[in-house]
Amino acid sequence: MLQRVLFQRMDNSPLIIFRIFFGILISMECFGAIATGWVKRNLIDPEYTFPFIDFEWLQPLSGTGMYFYFVLMGLLGICITIGYRYRWSIIAFTVLWTGCYLMQKTAYNNHYYLLILISFLMCFFPANRSRSIDTRSGDIQEKHSMPHYVKWIIVLQLLIVYVYASIAKLYGDWLDFSMIKILMRPKADYFLIGTILQESWIHKIIGLTGIIFDLLIIPALLWKRTRKFAFIISVFFHLFNSIIFQIGIFPYLSLAFSVFFFEPETVRKLFFNKKPTYRLSELAVPSYKNSFLLGFGIYFLIQLLLPLRHYIIKDHVLWTEEGHRMSWRMMLRSRYGTGQFKVINNMTQKEKFVKVEDHLTKSQATRVFSYPDFAWQFAQYLKRKYAEKGESVSVYLTNSKISINGRPYAPFIDPKIDLANTPWKSLEHHKWILPSKLKKSK
Repeated sequence: MLQRVLFQRMDNSPLIIFRIFFGILISMECFGAIATGWVKRNLIDPEYTFPFIDFEWLQPLSGTGMYFYFVLMGLLGICITIGYRYRWSIIAFTVLWTGCYLMQKTAYNNHYYLLILISFLMCFFPANRSRSIDTRSGDIQEKHSMPHYVKWIIVLQLLIVYVYASIAKLYGDWLDFSMIKILMRPKADYFLIGTILQESWIHKIIGLTGIIFDLLIIPALLWKRTRKFAFIISVFFHLFNSIIFQIGIFPYLSLAFSVFFFEPETVRKLFFNKKPTYRLSELAVPSYKNSFLLGFGIYFLIQLLLPLRHYIIKDHVLWTEEGHRMSWRMMLRSRYGTGQFKVINNMTQKEKFVKVEDHLTKSQATRVFSYPDFAWQFAQYLKRKYAEKGESVSVYLTNSKISINGRPYAPFIDPKIDLANTPWKSLEHHKWILPSKLKKSK
């Protein structure tokens, strides 16, 4: 039964058109990042980019190097679109995009992480077997079918993303719609819709729709009776997100995934009317079956467990941020922090308060007091800067307070802890984060 589900052949039209959509979208994302100033703001202007902890060795290229980096990724997107040296192009893009993702956290977005996962999966898919330069040049043999597992891997990955996103919304600040109010407040000046977005009844609709859509959209797209209606709802939902939240290509990438839910023959007729029809549906179990099952079994086990890690970490993830990233916890909190970084020379005991604005961009400065890993990394940064001048220092964050989702400011970081000489533990709670009064997530 499992072999038939995974290895029976099907028309590959959904995968081929997805490759084309995918290549166009990632190319637009990369060139758009240059055009909108995203690359300059997050990778060129900052003196320090706050890379993921343990990946500090990944630093942006100097000068205008990151422009060339993104141009290269954009060109790889074009190569993927046209199916030119597809395997090398998608692997190179995946490596480069992952590197860029790990270089900075200031503009962190769950969608950037999703793009890593989809790119990684596309490295293994036969997405250039039709409508590609690779087949026309004779580099690979043209085929009009693919294993069924291609579809089910995409479906399972999306199911994990959406279901976890729905479950994450089942907490007080989303269920009482106060978080929606916070999200909509900056949209008040939007043309025509800005005033409407401030209405409480709109907040209720958005809040409930977010939970229900994320929970049911994948099953609804899989079921033939609800597929067309679910697709129409999906178009409206993602276009709304694109207009309101302006999150780049990702609403359109989400819509592109829809091709895997419709009948392959429907997709073929819509996009490749002259492409030969594939109706054999033969079962072809590959020699790599056991390696495939082991590899993707491990992959999906990680995907299932990683978003749950905050449950084994003490205190509330909304407060500590420990286990928040890569967990599909999207648009769930608003954080504002205050404090002062105090540097003490270990030899002379001379104290100095640091102006974060002298070292960080405006967006980084707003995060360094609100996120514990940013605070810890900035302390490490200061330690290195002073070491370059021959000074050994300790760094403390004093008067540290944060406000979560509009709540009153509360003490956050223990002012007695020397952050510069305190180790970071990725899967443990850091006791220098003061206890919250929030209830633990359930």
